[in-house]
Amino acid sequence: MVLLLLIGFVAGVITAVSPCVLPVLPIVLAGGAAGGQRRPYAIIVGLVASFTVFTLTATALLSALGLSQDLLRNIAVALLFVVAASLLVPRLGMLIEAPLSRLSRRRGGDLGGGFLLGASLGLVFVPCAGPVLATVTVLAAQHRVGVDTVFLTLFYALGAGMVLLLVAIGGQRVSRRLRASTRWFRPVLGLVMAASAFAIVFNLDQTLQTDLGSYTSALQRHTEQSSFASRRLAQLRGGGTLPKAGHTKQAGVNLPDIGTAPDFQGIADWLNTTQNKPVSLPRLRGHVVLVDFWTYSCINCLRTLPHLRAWYTAYHRDGFTIVGVHTPEFAFEHVLSNVRDAVRRLGVTWPVALDNNYSTWSAYSNQYWPADYLVDKTGQIRSVHFGEGDYAKTEADIRALLGISGAAASIPDVTPTGATTPETYLGPDRIDPGRYVGSPVARGKAAEYKLATTVPPDSISFGGHWALSGQTARAGAGARLKLHFQARDVYIVLGGRGRVTTLLNGRPLGSIGVKSDRLYTVLQSSKPRDGLLELRFSPGVEAFSFTFG
Repeated sequence: MVLLLLIGFVAGVITAVSPCVLPVLPIVLAGGAAGGQRRPYAIIVGLVASFTVFTLTATALLSALGLSQDLLRNIAVALLFVVAASLLVPRLGMLIEAPLSRLSRRRGGDLGGGFLLGASLGLVFVPCAGPVLATVTVLAAQHRVGVDTVFLTLFYALGAGMVLLLVAIGGQRVSRRLRASTRWFRPVLGLVMAASAFAIVFNLDQTLQTDLGSYTSALQRHTEQSSFASRRLAQLRGGGTLPKAGHTKQAGVNLPDIGTAPDFQGIADWLNTTQNKPVSLPRLRGHVVLVDFWTYSCINCLRTLPHLRAWYTAYHRDGFTIVGVHTPEFAFEHVLSNVRDAVRRLGVTWPVALDNNYSTWSAYSNQYWPADYLVDKTGQIRSVHFGEGDYAKTEADIRALLGISGAAASIPDVTPTGATTPETYLGPDRIDPGRYVGSPVARGKAAEYKLATTVPPDSISFGGHWALSGQTARAGAGARLKLHFQARDVYIVLGGRGRVTTLLNGRPLGSIGVKSDRLYTVLQSSKPRDGLLELRFSPGVEAFSFTFG
């Protein structure tokens, strides 16, 4: 564990020299310059404590209280503006520092004010999520926070804090040379802090972060992405890692033996089994099993279904079966009735496990939708495929493990091969700032949006009233959405009830009646095209993401 904590510390250091630090860097610099000798230390202690505590507990705490997930962040941003105002207006600064000085027992609130500023930064600091932070986030979301997780988070925060402490001390040393002879020094620091807080509010910092790219990738590969770190983080998540493939010949089949397939774990419900009873891999010994990770609103998953149906029909009598592990991407995909309706509508007849807590997903160390793990008759994984395509190879592997020769089932491969707009999320948690144009996104509240005059390729823009929160964009009065796409087919995940009217390049295309949370078809063409879609929503309809074919 000691070595993993050291890796966590180094991962924090890497974060602090990456583009992710840009939003808080000017505030740390100005905050350190605006106080006494011990103020930089108080700022970093506040940042480390706040980041550690709220990374592990904020989601559960706010959910339990029924509060918005943005509440703490909004409070923190407000505090940053208050601190900036205290530097701009000396009298206000004295009023704020008076009670803080009592807390710190030091004149001028040097420690109390510094700690408060650092605590605010801990709530708005959004590091680049490498493997260490991703592991911590998953464990916190699953309410599986143990001592190891707490210490890993703390060491990660300490690593970032050490670098930021040097920045704060540097700002303080500069201030000693300038502050004595200039009266404008503190107001300038206040303006710097206010500008940084303003950038955080309107996500202006994300553009610069994106443009700079990830220049710390090489450092990550040699630390938190190393084989040792991957194994230890997987153990912390409780899933383990699959052994590396090693070619072996077993029963005349030249396929790698990747390792023993983990059994299904933490399944909330089962569909398409006798009386919905659980299925286990040990009971399926003697069968060739395809473990298929999917979710019903994922167009990439849906395009694999014709091939899965054909294989299940052709080879089920020969000892082949499929177990679909439905691991949800959106909140509505956790609902049993929604999954049951989708399974029926999509013609899925094999057993389906509802992996709502990501337990089986974690056991396989999976990261993709769709993902297929082909298990032989002895329970060993012999083939793995992520995403769409390569169906002939997968079918050949199935036939080899079954010992079948002759003609294979023939199903057209509809996997897109040309330039296609990538999957496009609409909720603020996953929206791509590099492919969004128009009014600044207001997280967690209703706001008026103005459509951009020009929408670049692969980009979107909102118009009218929208409430953007989490993974969801909820339509209000006059809600519109423009999408500049490059694809043959366009699909959208919608929820709620209402109607969506669609236009293609300014001409009416049709309308969509929304009655349930699922994937809807917007456009299907015989060949790829470059076009501008406009969607007009009735109030109350929820939009989640676009996918393309």
